Amino acid sequence: MKKAAISIIMGSQSDLETVSEAVDVLREFKADFEVRILSAHRTPKEVAQYVEAAPKKGTKVFIAAAGMSAALAGVVAAHTTLPVIGIPIETKNLKGLDSLLSTVQMPAGIPVACMAIGKSGAKNAALFALEILAVSDHKITTKLLNYKKQMCLKIKQAKIRL
Repeated sequence: MKKAAISIIMGSQSDLETVSEAVDVLREFKADFEVRILSAHRTPKEVAQYVEAAPKKGTKVFIAAAGMSAALAGVVAAHTTLPVIGIPIETKNLKGLDSLLSTVQMPAGIPVACMAIGKSGAKNAALFALEILAVSDHKITTKLLNYKKQMCLKIKQAKIRL
């Protein structure tokens, strides 16, 4: 079995454009992760089976990306006690507001951390997953500190052109 500390689940292939932002961050940090397509509505049994088996492969955090009704993060959270981070996918009709509300409005007892709509949310989901892992991994803590230092340097070195 492949070791994957972070499991990214997206509801459909079309979510990959957004999820790729999270993948890029995790690759930059050389994190162990995997990406799966599983739908809360079209493959509910498979979602449950995958989530329940994932800790045996070393999964410590789930990232769930879905649009429209965006039930995926909640379904994942219903089948695990591990942290679940939701990425609301931007949609055509409601610009992702539907996804955001579906992800953030979880009933008591089924917590889901909800990021921003779209690509910035995907990037932050990866960083948040790394921060969760950093609680017990000093190497990740060091990488995150360096990442933030680099962001700071970019701002300080920015040139204003009028």
